[in-house]
Amino acid sequence: LVCCVMTGAAHEEPRSETRRFDTTVPGLKRLRNWLNEERVTDVVMESTGSYWIPVFNLLEGHVRVVLANPEEVKNRKGHKTDRKDAGHLADLLRHNHVKSSYIPAEPVRQLRDLTRRRVQLTQDATRERNRVQKLLEQVNVKIGSVLTDVFGVSGLHMLLALLDGRAAPEEIAGLARGSAKRKTPQLIEAIEGNRMSDHVRFLIRGCLRHLACLEEEVEELDTEILRRMQLSTFQKAFTLLQTIPGVGQLSAATILAETGPDLDSFPTIEQMASWAGLCPGNRESAGIQKGPQTTHGNPYLCTALVQCAWAATRKRDSVFRSRFQRLAPRRGEKRAIIAVAHHMLIILYCMLKRGVPFLGAEHAPKQRRRERRAHHHLRCLRRLGFSVAIRLSSESTPPDTISR
Repeated sequence: LVCCVMTGAAHEEPRSETRRFDTTVPGLKRLRNWLNEERVTDVVMESTGSYWIPVFNLLEGHVRVVLANPEEVKNRKGHKTDRKDAGHLADLLRHNHVKSSYIPAEPVRQLRDLTRRRVQLTQDATRERNRVQKLLEQVNVKIGSVLTDVFGVSGLHMLLALLDGRAAPEEIAGLARGSAKRKTPQLIEAIEGNRMSDHVRFLIRGCLRHLACLEEEVEELDTEILRRMQLSTFQKAFTLLQTIPGVGQLSAATILAETGPDLDSFPTIEQMASWAGLCPGNRESAGIQKGPQTTHGNPYLCTALVQCAWAATRKRDSVFRSRFQRLAPRRGEKRAIIAVAHHMLIILYCMLKRGVPFLGAEHAPKQRRRERRAHHHLRCLRRLGFSVAIRLSSESTPPDTISR
C-alpha cells in the first residue's frame, strides 16, 4: 500500500511525502499513526474490489475517508505506477475534484453483506436448475417443454423416478399432480425413448444435493435478515416500505441494505435515481439527442426495484399498474417497467424522508381522479369521430349531449 501525503494551500506548490505500508493490521496501524502525526483530515482511495475495506476499517473514525470510483480518477496512460497514482489521487482531493462514493454505516454494511450473499446463492441455485435442465435435454427427456416448472411437486416426483430408472414412462407420467394430470399423454411422449445413463444420473443427483444445500442456506439467511429488521435502526423504515404495493419483507430489506434507512447521503431524489441507475443518461452530440440509456448504477438496488415494480403492476387498483398500462403500449414493456421502478423510487424516497406510509390511489384527491377519467373518455370519443360538449350535470340541467 502506497500513501502520499500532500500539505499546503491549494494555490501553492504542496509539500508531499510518500511512504509504503503493509496491508496487515500492524502495517495499517503504522499508516494511521503517520496520518495522525501529519494532521491529515481527509484521505482518498480507489474502491477497487474489496481491497479498500481493510484500510477503511482501520481509518474509520480517525479521518474522513473519500472512496473514489477508479474509472473517474484514472491517471494518464503510460503513467501507471503506485507512487504516481497516490500523488495523482492526493492532488485531485486537494482541489476537490473527487466524487465520493456512498459508504453506509456499519449496521447497513453488515445487512448488505447478508442480502448480497442471498442474491448470489439464489443465482447459484438458478444455475444448478439450468444444469439439470441441460442434462435432461441431452438424454432426450423433454418434460421441461410440458411442465411449467420441472422443480415443482409433479416435476420433482417424475425426476426422482427417472433417476431411480425402474419405472415405465406411463408410471412416471402418472406421478403428475394437480393440473399437470391433464398433460399425461404429452408427458408420456416427452419421457418415452429417453437415453438416461448412469453418468447423467450421477450428475443430476449431485446438482440436486447442491441445490438442497443452497436452498437451506438461503432459508437461514432469510431468518437472519428478518431478525435484523427488528432492530431499532431499521424497524420503522422496514415497516414503511412494506406499505408500498409489490414490496415484501425481503425486498424491503434489500432496498434498506443498499440505501440505508435515513437517506442522508442523497440530498435530492435526482441524485438517488442516478445512483440507482434508474434515470436516463445524456447522449447528445452536435445538438442531436440520441436514444438515452439508463445510467450505470447500483445493480442490487436497481434489480430489487424492478422486481418490486413487476409485482406492483399485477396489483389491482394500483397506481403502478395504471402507470405501466399507460406507458407500455407506446414505449414498450421494458421501458415502461423502468419508468414504474423510477416512480416507485421517488415514492419510497419521499416516504423515508418524511416518515409517512404509502397511501395509494384511493387517497388521491377525488376531483383530480374525476377530471382524469373525464378527459380520458373525451379523448376516446374524439378518436372515434365524435364532437363532444361536456358540462357539469345537476338537477336543473339536462344530461350532456353527444352529436356526430
